[in-house]
Amino acid sequence: MTMRGTGAAGAALALVLAAAGCTTAAGPGGGAPTVTSAPPAAPGVSADSHGWSRQRFRAAAGRATGVTRTAKPTVLNGLVGAVFTRNADGDHFCTASVVDSAGLNLIVTAAHCVWDPKLGRRGDLVFVPGYRDGDTPSGVWPLLAVTVDDGWNDHADPDMDVAFAVVQARNGQQVQQVLGANRLGVNQGYRLPVKITGYPSSSGVPITCANTTTRQSPTQLRIDCPDYTGGTSGSPWVTDFDPATRTGTVVGVIGGYQEGGDSPDTSYSSYFGDRVQALYDRATG
Repeated sequence: MTMRGTGAAGAALALVLAAAGCTTAAGPGGGAPTVTSAPPAAPGVSADSHGWSRQRFRAAAGRATGVTRTAKPTVLNGLVGAVFTRNADGDHFCTASVVDSAGLNLIVTAAHCVWDPKLGRRGDLVFVPGYRDGDTPSGVWPLLAVTVDDGWNDHADPDMDVAFAVVQARNGQQVQQVLGANRLGVNQGYRLPVKITGYPSSSGVPITCANTTTRQSPTQLRIDCPDYTGGTSGSPWVTDFDPATRTGTVVGVIGGYQEGGDSPDTSYSSYFGDRVQALYDRATG
């Protein structure tokens, strides 16, 4: 597998995207080119969580670590969507998710999903949250602006295989107003219990898996979850689930080393550190 974003869609998708572009390499980078409440409750338990504390959620997830299942249509999974070219009638080739921002209009994905270092930004992309077998329950949101790091733009630096994109409002509402959003987490460390939800290009429904991340290198995270094939690039790594808000903290996206991994059973992410925070600041500034 050369790229998690194309995967099973392979050569056919490459032809569809030829006018828009996708690659990878190595080396450090720099800046970022841009195109462009819950009531109080007992400690650890939210008022609307039905007795489910963060610790209980983590314990429940721990009993099924490293197991991949079809993702249920929950509020948290509804923040995740498939990325298509033009509209939801074609093939989806990547995954993205809503991330909290002042503009209420931001998603995060892998840089290789939306920006080719040789050709620039890929055009005509749309984000379809909650997509299931042709159903678009939360609408289709065109990407308006994309922000990537100079290291990715110049030489596809795998340590910055991260992108933020502004999506167009629908019916006078921003995407975060409709769905909510996960928080962005930076400098959270290397061992974290996370849940990864994404869209294989060979399936019409998302998959999900929970496990603990490990350190691949100082600038890369690794996780073992089976069957994350092509199309899952950009899938969010979510930790610190808060049952009160029913959202969590994104600490990675499938991408980075080997553009997400040459094996569908092991995935990678660029480490979310100071450079990702600077990238987010640029995208929201």
